[in-house]
Amino acid sequence: MAISKKNLVFGLTLLVVLFSYGNVFLSAEEVDPNAVANRRAQLEEELKNIEAQIESQRSVIQQKQKEATTLERDIAIFDAKIAKAKLEIKMRDIEIAQLSDGISNRSVSIKSLSVKIDDKRNSIAEFLRNTNEIDSISLIEIFLGNETLSDFFVEPDSYELIQRSLQDSLAEFRDTKNQTEKEKEELENKKAEQVAMRGIQEIERKRLTQAETEKKRILKITKGEESKYQKVLSESQKSAAAIRTQLFLLTGSPSIPFEKAVEYANMASSATGIRPAFLLGVIAEESNLGANIGTGNWKTDMHPTRDAPIFKEITAKLGLDPDKMPVSKKAWYGWGGAMGPAQFIPSTWVMYEKKIAALTGHNPPNPWDPYDAFMASAILLTENGAVAGNLASERLAALRYLAGWKNAGKSAYAFYGDDVMELAAKYQSQIDILKQ
Repeated sequence: MAISKKNLVFGLTLLVVLFSYGNVFLSAEEVDPNAVANRRAQLEEELKNIEAQIESQRSVIQQKQKEATTLERDIAIFDAKIAKAKLEIKMRDIEIAQLSDGISNRSVSIKSLSVKIDDKRNSIAEFLRNTNEIDSISLIEIFLGNETLSDFFVEPDSYELIQRSLQDSLAEFRDTKNQTEKEKEELENKKAEQVAMRGIQEIERKRLTQAETEKKRILKITKGEESKYQKVLSESQKSAAAIRTQLFLLTGSPSIPFEKAVEYANMASSATGIRPAFLLGVIAEESNLGANIGTGNWKTDMHPTRDAPIFKEITAKLGLDPDKMPVSKKAWYGWGGAMGPAQFIPSTWVMYEKKIAALTGHNPPNPWDPYDAFMASAILLTENGAVAGNLASERLAALRYLAGWKNAGKSAYAFYGDDVMELAAKYQSQIDILKQ
C-alpha cells in the first residue's frame, strides 16, 4: 500500500504525541521519593523526641508550682522554663525545615509540569498546522491517495481521537499544575506561621533570660540561703499597696485599676464558676498580642462576608461609629476584626449576646466594655471545658479559645496555653496578696 500524505501526517502526529508522553516519563523522577520519605521520617522522629522532652519540662513546672515557695523550688521552675523554651525553638526549626523541603519539592514539580504543558501546547499546535494542511487538499485527492475506502473513513476518526487525547492530557496537566501551586501556597503560609511562632519563642527566651538575670541577682543577695530568700519574699509581699495602684491595661478600653479587673473577674466567676486568676490570664494574653490588637480596620482586616455585616449591626445597636472602633489586624493565622478586651470576632459575639446580657444586665452588651468582655470570655472558657482549679482543663480551654476545638492540640499553639497559665499564676499570687 502506498503511503499517502494523510497517512504521513498521521504518523508524524502520532510521533509528536509519543514524544510528548516520553517527556512525561523521562521527567517524572526528578525528585527521589525515597530520599524525601527518609528525610520526612527523620524529622518526624526528631519532633517526636523533642515534644516528649517539652512535655516533661512542662510537667516539672506544673509539679513544682504546687509546692511551697522555696528558693530551690523557684530555681527548679526557672531552669525548666529555660529548657522548655530552648526545646520549643528547636522544634520550630525542625518544623520549618519540613515545610521548606515540601515547598522545594513542589517547586520542582511545578517547573516540571510547566515544561510538560508547553510540550502539550506545541504538540497541539503542530497537529492543527498539519490538519489545516490536510484540509486544503480536496476530497478527490484524499480519496485517490487511499487504496481502500476503509483507509479513507478510518483516518479522520484517528485524527479526532488524537486531538481529543491531547486536549484531555493538556487539561489534566493544567489541573495538576494548579493544584500543585495551591499546595505550595498553603505550605508557604504554614512556613510563615512557623517563622512567626519561632519569633514568639525567641521573645519568650529573651524574657526568660532577663528573669535568669534577676534570679541570679536574688541568689547573689541570698547567697543560696533559704532563710534570706524567705525574707526577700516577705518584703515583696508587703508591696500590696503597689499592686493596688497597678493598672491593668486593656487595648480599646479605658485603663482600669487592677482591683477593678479583679472585681470583674470575681463577678464573672460567681456567674460561671471560672477561676478569676485564669480569666485574668486569658484577658491579659488576648489584650497584649502586639500589633494585631486594636490597630486594624474593619473594612480591610475583617472577614468581608462572615463578620463585617455583623460588625456594622453591633456598632449600630450600640450607637457607635464602626470606623472609630478598634479591631485587631489580620494575623498570620487568619482574619482579624476581633473586638475589645476579650477579642471576640463579631460572628462569635452575637452568638453570646443574650447570655452576656442576662448576666451583666447590659442589653445590648458592648464588646469594648470590660465587664461585658470579662463575662463573655468567662462564658466561652466554661463552654470550652475550663474547670476551676484543674490546670490541665484550664490550659486546654485557653487553647480552644485561641484555635478552636479542632486545632487546640496542635503543637504550634502550645505557647499560648503556657503563657496564659503563667499569667494566671502571677495574677493568683497578686490576688492572694490583696486578700491578705
